[in-house]
Amino acid sequence: MIQKSSNGNTLVEGSIQKSLIRMTMPMIIGMMMLFTFSLVDTWFISFLGTESLAAISFTFPITFTVMSLAIGLGIGASAVVAKCVGGSEYEKAKEAATVINYISLSLAVIVAFTLWLFMEPLFALMGASEELMVLIRQYMYVWFPGSVLVVCIMTGNSVLRAFGDPKTPSMLMAAAGLANAILDPLLIFGVGPFPELGIQGAAWATVLAWSMGFTYLIYLLVVKQEIVARAIPSKEAFRTSGRDMLRIGVPAAGANMMTPLAAGIMTAIAAGFGGTAVAAYGVGARLEPMATLLVLAMSSSLPPLISQNLGAGRLDRVEEAYRIATRFIVVWQLGIYLVLALTAPLIATLFSDDPGVTEAIRLFLWIMPLGYGLQG
Repeated sequence: MIQKSSNGNTLVEGSIQKSLIRMTMPMIIGMMMLFTFSLVDTWFISFLGTESLAAISFTFPITFTVMSLAIGLGIGASAVVAKCVGGSEYEKAKEAATVINYISLSLAVIVAFTLWLFMEPLFALMGASEELMVLIRQYMYVWFPGSVLVVCIMTGNSVLRAFGDPKTPSMLMAAAGLANAILDPLLIFGVGPFPELGIQGAAWATVLAWSMGFTYLIYLLVVKQEIVARAIPSKEAFRTSGRDMLRIGVPAAGANMMTPLAAGIMTAIAAGFGGTAVAAYGVGARLEPMATLLVLAMSSSLPPLISQNLGAGRLDRVEEAYRIATRFIVVWQLGIYLVLALTAPLIATLFSDDPGVTEAIRLFLWIMPLGYGLQG
């Protein structure tokens, strides 16, 4: 059973800054791998041409909506479980972790099925042509069922972090990301004995990588560390832990979903300027999560730190953690803007040799990152 952070101290002891770094650094690696899935898919698909790149760009608002749900539920999960851990209520923490994983699975299935059901009108609303819809369907029909796995992975990883183990989730996501990067070219281009599946191959690579990560995570939570119970919790446990998790997770997911909602509107606007504009915007939108990685990582590493200290009655440490995180994010994101502005021409040529697409990508990277610090 994991009850303490990796150096042997709970998160209510020692330097706040060191605890924050210790929790955030592995989280950055894990989230980098999560968003690398989409970025790697986009890079390999770009070799199929501008039309395929435009098709995968249309999928971003929908796929990131599911990711936002996963991140939001993960924040709620870590907050609820970590508060129990901070108060040394380890059995209650295990019960909460079990309930949370059941609820996350149920919500993931409902959201994935709903989005699949309304896929055609949603993409039509964003301005996707029938030619692009053929490619979009090939990708999304595989991606939607697999998206349930990533929601469960994110929630399970948050439970591990709440028990003070930030490294295992990061290693798991890194392994899944590596598997995706290996499978992508094999399934997209049909290398060796593998079938040439085109854009659908990217979806299969992602789902297979998630399946590997999900299988290992279940082994960790249920068998090796016995955090998640095999028996179904009581109705009362579902009522209390589920309510607490959703009270935090739903607003967090809702706030995160503003980004894909805005992306959907921007995609519809870009569609009015043709496939070239959509392709360029799609590349920029997939680079954006990587550029705001620290913001997203801290939004997941702060809840267990804050919740353990709330559970222990250490409000002074809660306030200090918030101050340190806010200051660092603003300075960091200014540095990220300078890097993106200087390397924009190089980044653009990595994704396309179409002059119209590369010019639009450069403009995106010179303007959009200016606001990333405020997002933190």
